[in-house]
Amino acid sequence: MQTNTPTGSAELNTRLTWSLLALRITVFVVMFVWTLDKFVNPAHGAKIMDAFYGIGNVPETMIYLLGGLQLILVLAFVAGLAKRFTYGLVFILHGLSTLSSYPQYLDAFNNLLFFAAWPMWGACLALYLLREADTKFTLGK
Repeated sequence: MQTNTPTGSAELNTRLTWSLLALRITVFVVMFVWTLDKFVNPAHGAKIMDAFYGIGNVPETMIYLLGGLQLILVLAFVAGLAKRFTYGLVFILHGLSTLSSYPQYLDAFNNLLFFAAWPMWGACLALYLLREADTKFTLGK
């Protein structure tokens, strides 16, 4: 019986590097749009800080500052720079975002889109754990 599993380590490595690139790019797309939202609609960012993190009255300038820091992070992340730091920070930040949404999970059928955060968090963990193998189109080691 023939299987479709890679038999050689070179083929497995090729599949792994392409898979990790796909995860890195798709996580970046989500994080990048969230970052852009802070610049396009800072009032929305302030509402999120209040509703999900309990931090009210955040000034627009702080939202812009957070957006700027997040932009630096996500660009370094997608470039594969300082992987232990950038991949780790993306994992932690997305985890905080995912966990801070716990009330939405209690009303699951009215908040189905919130559940998409869980597989993305898993993708962030996989990227962190396999960061040394994530070498396709990276600027870092």
